[in-house]
Amino acid sequence: MKRFALTGAAGYVAPRHMKAIKETGNELVAALDPFESVGIIDSYFPEAEFYTEPELFEAFLEKARSEGQGVNYVSITSPNYLHAPQIRMALRQGAHALSEKPLVLTAAELDQLAELEQKAGRRVFTILQLRVHPALVALRERLVSETGKKDVMLTYVTGRGKWYLKSWKGDAQKSGGLATNIGVHFFDLLYWFFGAVEHVEVHQRTETMVAGYLEHERARVRWFLSIDASFVPEELRSKGQRTYRSITVDGEEVEFSGGFTDLHTEVYRRTLAGEGFGIADTREAIRVTEEICHKEIGGKEPRHPLLEGQVEV
Repeated sequence: MKRFALTGAAGYVAPRHMKAIKETGNELVAALDPFESVGIIDSYFPEAEFYTEPELFEAFLEKARSEGQGVNYVSITSPNYLHAPQIRMALRQGAHALSEKPLVLTAAELDQLAELEQKAGRRVFTILQLRVHPALVALRERLVSETGKKDVMLTYVTGRGKWYLKSWKGDAQKSGGLATNIGVHFFDLLYWFFGAVEHVEVHQRTETMVAGYLEHERARVRWFLSIDASFVPEELRSKGQRTYRSITVDGEEVEFSGGFTDLHTEVYRRTLAGEGFGIADTREAIRVTEEICHKEIGGKEPRHPLLEGQVEV
């Protein structure tokens, strides 16, 4: 049984981590969040210590370590800009870090963590759950065996209310920008499918939408990401749907709407078995999202169809 601590306990994704820790037969001994709405802990680890201040949280971990009861892993589910400092905290405590995506916001931070990882003798892992989705694993096996470049269309619309832009998610300095916060999963998936990115264009970027073009080793990708529910197709919007996700490869839809229930648990199993996703696995997606965040608007490659009628800004 491994001992875990967790940051960001009041967040949306934290229960998936608690469930994964429980289902892999391990123990959550302490959790951190500045907000106190963390009753979900009682469903999994009611005996876990809870702190609202990071200094007290780390002091508890330090005391436990000095008594031979230190944690083996720190799971990090906090806002994106806190991932890097909390990973460093985990390494200071002699623990492995297991962080939600994006692992960090910049390639420079990845380099720093890689150096600290070596010095600490502990690993920095991340959650790339789409890479363990059975349907996507099967699709990748097929794609890597085929020759020639694919034409790909990525569309992801996830309607969000006005709160989004007023939260840390709407602050690019804290979230990494829209492409990072809601897109990093998909940019990693495209890299996993089609190899490294050779060319990046950003055709539009607003507070609620970003779109562009990626040239991968084995694919040409037009992509569109938005938190504006008006981009959800009308036939779905009329039924109350505020989310739309579509990836097509040479016009063929990639179906992966189901099968998400236990993906975090599977990533935990692999991590505990020494087969987790590390810094090297996430580097290309971090590099690409960072470039998208700072790239000037423009380029000559084909636009995504949802950009028709949009004024370039």
